[in-house]
Amino acid sequence: MIKLSDSLEVSQFALGFWRLKDWKMSSKELLDYVETALDLGITTFDHADIYGNYDCEAIFGEVLKRKPSLRDDMQLVSKCGIKLATDKFPQRKINHYDTGCKHIIRSVEQSLQKLHTDHLDLLLIHRPDPLMNPRETADAFEELKVAGKVLNFGVSNFTIPDFEMLQSFLPFSLVTNQVEISPYRLEHFENGNMAFFLKNNIHPMAWSPMAGGKLFKPTDEKSQRIHNRLKEMAERLQIEHLDALVYAWLLRHPASIIPVLGTGNIAHLQQALQAEKITLSTEDWFEIYEAGLGHRVP
Repeated sequence: MIKLSDSLEVSQFALGFWRLKDWKMSSKELLDYVETALDLGITTFDHADIYGNYDCEAIFGEVLKRKPSLRDDMQLVSKCGIKLATDKFPQRKINHYDTGCKHIIRSVEQSLQKLHTDHLDLLLIHRPDPLMNPRETADAFEELKVAGKVLNFGVSNFTIPDFEMLQSFLPFSLVTNQVEISPYRLEHFENGNMAFFLKNNIHPMAWSPMAGGKLFKPTDEKSQRIHNRLKEMAERLQIEHLDALVYAWLLRHPASIIPVLGTGNIAHLQQALQAEKITLSTEDWFEIYEAGLGHRVP
């Protein structure tokens, strides 16, 4: 388990439900899947109000409706702040952001209802909002914390200035930043974010750690280059699954990165967990890093 705050420890891997509707599981199948994940030690479940056109939280909520006792064994994460222009909200003309106090509180209350729980362990602002009034966002966070509806808060896809700006309005610490990290997406090693995480003892959550599948089925020269390097290294180190190698690469970093798995396949969960048994040398890590960069480090 990884400690994010005095009131929150999360599993080394989180399980994300962005594509839950695509899994096409019955409520019984989803219950079995969640129980298996818990048995494997994956206890942190990542949601967002908008996932599946605003349906995924309610689908997952059927698990807790069927077996409420599971809530004590898991940490529930959700996100808000994006407003999608969909058939659910025909009055909206375009996608946009809303990090105002009223919208955040309303979103959380809806998430709690859909998830069949009385609190979230962690709430994230989904994306930086160019119109964010940090005082309003902070007011929402404080109101939700006092009410016991959200225990911890963080952000997603924030830059350092965005993070520090919101943090300056809060009497408690933001506990994480969920960002895209993979051998294909290295910008957080270059834009100062990883140094910021280490300096402030923040453990980032990594979404799309497999680069949307590009590392297994390359779609461009860069992903092909990384795939080739991973395949060669896996053969050399006798690692059966490429995804375990990528996860091991993420876990090797001292910031204690928390990969968000996006799979509905138990075998893929088991493969991911094999990463905890893989020890990469510093040179191994840099081989993969250089494949992503496309050149040798100076």
